[in-house]
Amino acid sequence: MLAHLLGGPPYSFTVHGPQEFERPFGLEEKIRHANFVVAVSEFGRSQLYLRCRHGDWPKVKVIHCGLEKEFYDIPPRAIPAAPRLVCVGRICEAKGQMLLIEAAARLAARGIAFELTLAGDGPMRGEIEALIERHRLGEQIRITGWVSSPQVREEIMASRALVLPSFAEGLPVVLMEAMALRRPVVTTYVAGIPELVRHGQDGWLLPAGSVAALAEAMTQCLSKRPEELQVMGDAAFHRVLERHSIDTEASKLARHLGAEGAPSGPLASRRAAGSGSRDSLA
Repeated sequence: MLAHLLGGPPYSFTVHGPQEFERPFGLEEKIRHANFVVAVSEFGRSQLYLRCRHGDWPKVKVIHCGLEKEFYDIPPRAIPAAPRLVCVGRICEAKGQMLLIEAAARLAARGIAFELTLAGDGPMRGEIEALIERHRLGEQIRITGWVSSPQVREEIMASRALVLPSFAEGLPVVLMEAMALRRPVVTTYVAGIPELVRHGQDGWLLPAGSVAALAEAMTQCLSKRPEELQVMGDAAFHRVLERHSIDTEASKLARHLGAEGAPSGPLASRRAAGSGSRDSLA
């Protein structure tokens, strides 16, 4: 923005959330001077509307994250019979892994067989490990630590479903990746997630922060036959390809970039008038 105001080229930017919505970082000014701004969901667009002038609303566009072909241009693998679930994400407050451990403890107390993999690492790993130990779930829950993208794919494909009980999100790419691998998802009604995931079709949507709802959804997922889950996984696959094709979304972005006008701004106007000397810039 500052470079533009000093006569530089026009600019645009993308906002994913949620941190930008919690601490706006001067969004109103940045949107005011931008050619256009991209939100990755309808929810994200609403939050940008909230943080800019009404006159700037037309600048805000919705372009979904594009899904890399390596996540879906591979032979499908059948959903396993093993009662295995996976949670992929940074181990931190926003992702809700503490809630997930509490829900897992309820399943164990009911005698429900399950395996749970936490794929990732983060600042709350020590607290998560302590909670696992407190509930004596060390044999059922595994933490991988940091994993590469190919390892993420393997963990998802080795599981019946992805579980992501987030408290705050933009629109998580890992949900798109799991759906592209034909796995249903268990996740929360927050931010842009309900725009992608359809409850009962692609997986389960539940209120954020509810241990009881999460435990019930996990129980339902574990009780279903692999063939039933595969129907949901196939629906998820078609849903995510329809909404998150990297070619389609990149084309949208290219159209907006192509529609940009000539560089504008106070100093650009002076240069166009022939007054772009160092003295006039001063």
